[in-house]
Amino acid sequence: MSTADTTDTAATATAWETVIGLEVHAELATRTKLFCGCPNRFGDEPNTNVCPVCLGLPGSLPVLNEQAVTLAMRLGRALRCEVRRSIFARKNYFYPDMPKNYQISQYDLPINVEGRLELPNSRAIVGIERAHIEEDTGKSTHVGGGGRIHDAGYSLVDYNRAGVPLLEIVSKPDLRSADDARAYVSELRAILLATGASDAKMEEGSLRVDANVSIHRPGEPFGTRCEIKNLNSLRSLGRAIEYEARRQIELLESGEPVRQETRHWDEDEGRTGTLRTKEEAEDYRYFPEPDLVPLDPSDEWIARVDAELPVLPAERRRALADAAGVAPNTPAVAIAVERRLDGLALAAIAAGGSPARVLTHVEHNLAVEGAEALDPSGLAALVSMETAGELTASQAKAVLAEMVATGDDPAAIAKAKGYEAMGADQLAAAVDQAIAANPDQWSRLVEGEAKLMSFFVGEVMKATKGQADGKAVTALLRERAEAAG
Repeated sequence: MSTADTTDTAATATAWETVIGLEVHAELATRTKLFCGCPNRFGDEPNTNVCPVCLGLPGSLPVLNEQAVTLAMRLGRALRCEVRRSIFARKNYFYPDMPKNYQISQYDLPINVEGRLELPNSRAIVGIERAHIEEDTGKSTHVGGGGRIHDAGYSLVDYNRAGVPLLEIVSKPDLRSADDARAYVSELRAILLATGASDAKMEEGSLRVDANVSIHRPGEPFGTRCEIKNLNSLRSLGRAIEYEARRQIELLESGEPVRQETRHWDEDEGRTGTLRTKEEAEDYRYFPEPDLVPLDPSDEWIARVDAELPVLPAERRRALADAAGVAPNTPAVAIAVERRLDGLALAAIAAGGSPARVLTHVEHNLAVEGAEALDPSGLAALVSMETAGELTASQAKAVLAEMVATGDDPAAIAKAKGYEAMGADQLAAAVDQAIAANPDQWSRLVEGEAKLMSFFVGEVMKATKGQADGKAVTALLRERAEAAG
């Protein structure tokens, strides 16, 4: 692909529509692996959490992990899937990181089917085709040559991950932009965390994304898709989709076809490259796993899973948004839920705290350890002091930090720090003193040099040792500047 100018590409892309389907692989948060008793644990010494089963030694037999099935069903039900009778299958292929030369997965009869996920930013519904159980592979490390197998001096394999339970969540091709793809993965990750199905740590590989991307002209059949493997951050996901869409557009507009293939994302170069020709299902020679019986969860088991489902992120956002009188996709609401501080915010609002100020503090001042233990009535009292003019925004922030650290009452903290509300006369005198001390800067501000406003606010704040209200100072300065002009 040529290095096309972004503006030109954007203009060209208006005639095309991007079609995206995602395959998200989430490691399930079990204590042991899917078919054996080896620990499911990240970061241990390589090749120490292994046994004959996960090494594929002759004569070893798999035994299904019941908790893995429960977690898979829990995530499926959270995604509004139907839980069905399923069958494990052997997916035959050879890679060094899968020592028995096949992967135990689910093929034509997966456990979860026909679900949906609502995007929080657009309220669009993305269909979930399936969410099936399979075992993870080991991890290969290619030493030298930039970490790519073809240029490496040698490779190392760690089988600690081989046999770890995975849930592969396959979306329908309902996504149409990189932004929506990022929103989908972000929401799915939030649901995985809320249900406890996975720790969903992309940086540790317990959440990985493959993106199927194609382009077509609206109204015409979908184009040939390419799969981009193992994207391990939301940033990489978005960049890879945008690059791949541009690459395919350039190919088609120059008269060349798009080949169906698997591609690798190079984060440093910001481009995709051919990894291998895309395999079809028949290439894997699927057949039922002879050492495992069909998995047929009872109605009672499914009912228990449903009863244990927590309140999901979308419902929590709606509850907080309703209490605060804002839209559910308001950034502060999303951040509160993501940080699991929505319960604190709801209780503080119920205790009389201004919703706007409560959300502001949660968004900007409570991204700290221990914030979840803050007393909601204390937060409400702090906000009331702030809205009554007893504390400036900066003072309230300082008091809040002390509250998180000590749990003390906000009024007592404010008194100990010497925070007292400034009277109108004191504030006006401080503003006039700053103007008199800086005549040149004041003249320039009056003449329209707006950036000097922050200079004068800073001078007043220094003179009052932070006790002045910044908004009130700005209002007084503007009033005097208009009178002087």
